[in-house]
Amino acid sequence: MVEPAPALAAGSVGPVETQSLELPAPVPLDCGRDLYPVTIAYETYGELSPARDNVILVCHALSGDAHAAGTSKAPAESARDGFGATDRDGASGRGLGWWDGMIGPGKAFDTDRFFVVSTNLLGGCRGTTGPSSIDPATGAPYGPDFPVITVADMVRTERAFLDALGIERLAAVAGGSLGGMQALEWAVRYPDQVDAVVAIASTHALHPQGLAWNAIAREAIRRDPAWQGGRYYGTGRGPDAGLGIARMVGHITYLSAPALDQKFARRLQYADDIQYTIDEPEFEVENYLRHQANSFVKRFDANTYLYTSRALTYFDLARQHGSLERALAGVAARTLLIAFSSDWLYPPRASREIEQALRSLGKDVELEVIDAPYGHDCFLLEEARQTPIIRRFLERTS
Repeated sequence: MVEPAPALAAGSVGPVETQSLELPAPVPLDCGRDLYPVTIAYETYGELSPARDNVILVCHALSGDAHAAGTSKAPAESARDGFGATDRDGASGRGLGWWDGMIGPGKAFDTDRFFVVSTNLLGGCRGTTGPSSIDPATGAPYGPDFPVITVADMVRTERAFLDALGIERLAAVAGGSLGGMQALEWAVRYPDQVDAVVAIASTHALHPQGLAWNAIAREAIRRDPAWQGGRYYGTGRGPDAGLGIARMVGHITYLSAPALDQKFARRLQYADDIQYTIDEPEFEVENYLRHQANSFVKRFDANTYLYTSRALTYFDLARQHGSLERALAGVAARTLLIAFSSDWLYPPRASREIEQALRSLGKDVELEVIDAPYGHDCFLLEEARQTPIIRRFLERTS
């Protein structure tokens, strides 16, 4: 069985409560629409310095939320439900933030030094305005009338949120996967407002295989009759089957063949021999995926999945700016890129392309490729090996 790295001997931020803030002005979107009102769900950890110069913004991946660290005062279905979560957390994982091993006293994002802010991204379903929110024009949930959004829209919204908090500059912006895309977009869009970027298991543009898997996941939702064209709210039935399949598909892309082989092999789930059944899971890996699907649909909205998946497929710095070098030409932040050897969805070559472009421009950039077997989910599981790399990078001032 593949075992995640041992838990870090560092402190917890303790009990936390998710807060909300309504932005004072409409958010302009790339699709040409303005969105208003917009509510942001967020959490903070640590103390804001008098000079307000110690802020780290943490951005989450597709299925994350604002609860990144500590123990929630009102535990709900946790975003820590991925590969190895039970092995890592046991019964204590329910109320823990999705990146608890990375945020806290003495951890990678050290709350003895930094004021860490985590928000639920635009389009979310965990407190931030998204498709399941009420459209003030109709008094009903937006559903498919919610505007199509981009990673740039997410970052633009985060900038407006920080403005509302009175925070002008970030000591760092960090995230993995879609969160890393947001971090890179921050460095490109607001170069004079970011000191450092930590982009983990991410890319400047999803490769075609990633586009294809995301398309399959979205189709699974849209072809579920209970999706009802996205207007399933209040009908008593939703596209749980389609969303569950989307989660299965997505989850497999987050893993690697060696990790699956080591954890499950071809072991049968319930018997010593096959049972000649079509309806029930025969193998452990089948049962695991069914469990992932059932857990996910309890906490996530299908329309949010569609919108967020589409946003990450749109992200393409070279297309948006003419070339990757042009996109990164104005970057002033020090950049740390972390990739994982077994991640085939966001492969190390994508991080190397970013590193090479930044280095050709004379920018301050570091790339660390960690040899680990868990695939894309390494950024959530390999906390112990990322921590010294990130701490050293953040301690370096120039």
